[in-house]
Parts: sequence; structure tokens; C-alpha cells
Amino acid sequence: MKNIYKYILGLVVMLSMASCYDGIDPITDVDPGPDAGAPVVTINYPTEGTVITGLELIVPIEIKFEVEDDIEVSSVVLNLDGVDIATFDTFLDYRVVNETFTYNSLSSGNHVLTVTGNDLAGNATISTVNFSKAPPYEALFAGEVFYMPFDGSYTELLSITEASEVGTPTFAGEYFAGTNAYRATQDSYITFPVEGMFGSNMSGSFWYKVNGDPDRSGILTIGNDIPENRNQGLRLFREGSATEQRIKLNVGTGDAESWNDGGVIDVTADEWVHVAFTISSTETIIYLNGLPVYTAELGGAIDWTGTADLTIGAGGETFSYWGHESDNSIMDELRLFDTTLTQDEIQNMINVTNPYEPTYDGETFYMPFDGFNTEFVSLDEPTMVGATTFLGEGYEGGNAFMGAADSYLTFPIDGLFGADAFSATFWYKVDGTPDRSGILVVGNDIPENRNQGFRLFREGSETEQRIKVNVGTGDAESWNDGGVIDVTAGEWVHVALTVSATESKIYFNGVEQLSSALGSSIDWTGCTEITIGAGGETFSYWGHLSDLSGIDELRLFNKALSPSEIAEML
Repeated sequence: MKNIYKYILGLVVMLSMASCYDGIDPITDVDPGPDAGAPVVTINYPTEGTVITGLELIVPIEIKFEVEDDIEVSSVVLNLDGVDIATFDTFLDYRVVNETFTYNSLSSGNHVLTVTGNDLAGNATISTVNFSKAPPYEALFAGEVFYMPFDGSYTELLSITEASEVGTPTFAGEYFAGTNAYRATQDSYITFPVEGMFGSNMSGSFWYKVNGDPDRSGILTIGNDIPENRNQGLRLFREGSATEQRIKLNVGTGDAESWNDGGVIDVTADEWVHVAFTISSTETIIYLNGLPVYTAELGGAIDWTGTADLTIGAGGETFSYWGHESDNSIMDELRLFDTTLTQDEIQNMINVTNPYEPTYDGETFYMPFDGFNTEFVSLDEPTMVGATTFLGEGYEGGNAFMGAADSYLTFPIDGLFGADAFSATFWYKVDGTPDRSGILVVGNDIPENRNQGFRLFREGSETEQRIKVNVGTGDAESWNDGGVIDVTAGEWVHVALTVSATESKIYFNGVEQLSSALGSSIDWTGCTEITIGAGGETFSYWGHLSDLSGIDELRLFNKALSPSEIAEML
């Protein structure tokens, strides 16, 4: 009986299983057919032209790709810059492969990534992208060997090296550029290894907002470990009061030392000042805002014997005596160079890192002439004909332009003037010798042609000079006899010339001297350059040669300024 029950139970199970498969086709082997083509390879990341950034010299990168084949992908090979870095030959889906591979050692520079997809039939497809890893920082200026922006870290960006902290230096919470700046604070500073970084030539620069408390401190110090020894390395420091601080430099030359008494910063102004110092084998120079404030002779080249570290923000271990301890001032954008920078290079650095923004509406051109001839809006240099000089004193200190016999500057006028209006302003200390000269001239190359462009010039005697302008209107010219400057007064006078579509005006110190009607608007046909400080190639006749007067703060505009706009410049 038991066996009968077993047979019945088995029959029931078999019938149940049969009912489960009722209506389902049996599995059959289907021929996929012939391979119709090679795989399709897509690189999803990096894409063509991708630039990977970051402060690290070596970074990881996730390589993302897809490979599809109509039959079956057999393998995928990743190759970076000619070296295979990964191979895939096992897949969950043999027809569509979607993978991510992390490569952990991507260095700075340009790279070529290739992804090769292979199928069972031996077909292969290669996809390639070019991408790059940007270096953390590339030196902006010749000779630059150190750059610390202080943007929330004490990382030196050329070497990607962290400075060492002594005490608890801080960040200021304000900055000249970037996102932050450095403040040493009491008994605190940072140090950085600089052994072998410099030779007999070096320079340093930074933006500085000085604090008069304490009344003295170290700023940058490189010394050796002999107590109170100043015959090696350098010490840049400050001394003064709550209202003014003098920036000074001490340099060791092996068996002696040299002192540079530098220049004074107004503490009460609470302004960012660009500080730079340069060292050659014969002299040191300290610059404030691009202007040299003091030069000191060296008896020999700087001696680096036994010096290993740079202390930033204090006198540190080697120059804390005489009260030169930690600095509560704010420092930003610290750069060091293994060359002796020129004034032009320092000014260029200021211009590049702190671009000039036009001060006045319509301003297209600005030359301050502070010992250099750079035009600040474009950062271009004029062409010098002959050898122009500087006056040695500007309207507000600094310097100013002065021509010389057979010498002047030229500059392209493209984009400087409006189609039918313009203005020019400058401070002028007139010289009555020679008795006439060109000042600002724009002309074309037709001899003695005054129907295009304009000519601002002076004529007179040793005691008085009349400033005049001639404007070309296409088929005619217009004369404006301006006004007279007293040569004997020896004073700076603000000169402004405005030209509209209907008239020209000359102003002295904001006061209109004379207005002259134009028959039609100014004609610029054939005009390409402005001559500064002479009649130049187009207006040297009638004795309008080079000007020995002083010119400062020259600005050009693409519109006719109003009297109130001129008054704002005084």
C-alpha cells in the first residue's frame, strides 16, 4: 500500500511540474549571425581638451568609457602616453561594456589617452583624446623661483611645499588678491627652506598693509645660526611709529654688512603698498609702489654661507634682537626671484597682478611716467625715438616725462579716439627753451598736411608760452590759439584739450582759455600714431621739434570731456 501512495505522489509532482512549463517555449540555441563590424568605442571622460587643475603635482583621474559590439567584446585596453595602464577581458554584458578606471598617478603636462576595443572576430577600434593636467602654478615672471599667495594655506606653489609654522600664524581675513592674506601675529611666523635658491642676484616683492604696532618687526629674514651675525644673508624689516613705518634692508657681504634705509609708508592711510627690494653684486634698492626710494652700495656680493631658511613675518631665530620680532602687518602675494629686477620689471609685475582700470569715463590711454613709459590701459610700451628722459620730479612726486633734442615717443592710436570727438589731459611744467615745440601730434604721412588729425603745440618766449591746437577736418583746418602759461612761475599746470564734432577747447587748471569752431568734425584719414613730446614726423616744420618741458599723468579719451569732468581731475 505504501508503494502505491508513493507512485501516486510522484505522479502528482510530475503533473504539477508539467503545468509550470505550460505555454513557455523551450530554450533553443540561436545563431547570432556573422560579425557585422568593429566595436564602437566612446571615451566619456576625459574629453578632448579637458584641463585638470589642482594644487597637487600628482593627482588621480577617473577614466570613463563605453565599448559596444554587435556580437561580443573580447577585451578593452587603456593606454596613457604610450603605456598600457589597464586591460579588461571579463564583463557582465559582453555586448555593452560601461566601465570606470581610476588612474592614481597623473602628472602635470599634456597627455594622450587611447581606448582600444577588441571583438571576437579580431576587429579593433581605437578612440583617442588629448587632455592635460595644469601645473599648480607656472612662474609668471622671469627669474621667479618662489610664489606664496597665502590663499588659506602656506603652500609655495612652484615646489608645492608647505612652510613650517612657528607658534600660531594666522590669515588676515582680507587680501590684496586671491582669497586671503598672511598675518604672523605675536611670537608666530612661518619658515621655508631656501638653501641654494639664490646667488649674488636676487629680488623679492609683496603687497603689504603695514601695522604700526609693534613699532618695529622683521618682515623677511634669511640668516645663519651665529648670534647677532649680520654678515650673511639678509634682513628686511620695519621701524617707526603708529603713524609711519620705514622699510629697511640689511645685507651681509661675508666680512661686512650694508644698510639700506629704504622709504616710509603712511600707516594711517591703511592702504596696500607694493614693496620690492633688489640685490645685485654692487647695490641694493628698495621700491614702494614701483618707485625706487633708496639705493645703497654693497662692498661685495651677498654671502649665503650657513643660511638655510627664510623666515616670513618676523626676525625669527636670527634677527629677533633690537625688537624685530613678529609682524602684525598683512602680507600678500609674496614672490622671490634669483635675478635683480629692473624698475620696468617691477612695474610690469604690478601692472600684471594689479591691472589698471580707467579712472574716468571714456579714458582709453594713461601714461603716469613714473620712471617708465608703459601705457597702463593696454600695458604696451611706446616706441622711443632718440633718447627721451625723465624730469626727476612729477606733479605729485615720483617722476615725469621730459623730451630731449631729436627725441620723443610714438604710440598706435587704434581704439584711442572717438570718430568725431576726443580729449587729452596732462600736467605740464613748461620750458621756454626752445621757444616752440610740438607736444601731442597725430598726423598722416602727407608732407605739411594739416587737414587730418591734430597738433597740440606751444610757441612763445623764455617768459611765456602759448598753448595752441590745430585740427584737421578733411578739406580744411581749424586753429585754436589757446592760452598763455607763465614760464617764470615754474609751476605745474593742468592742460586739457577737448574736441567735439563742432568745436575745440583748451583749458588750464580747469578754466577754459579759448573755444574754436570746426567747419566739420575731425578727420583721422591716414593717421596711425600719436607723437608725444615733439612735432615728430608730421609736424616738425616751423620749428616744432622736441619739447624739453615736463609732462605728467597723460590721459586720452574717446569723447569730449565736460568742464565738470575736467574739474574732477584737479
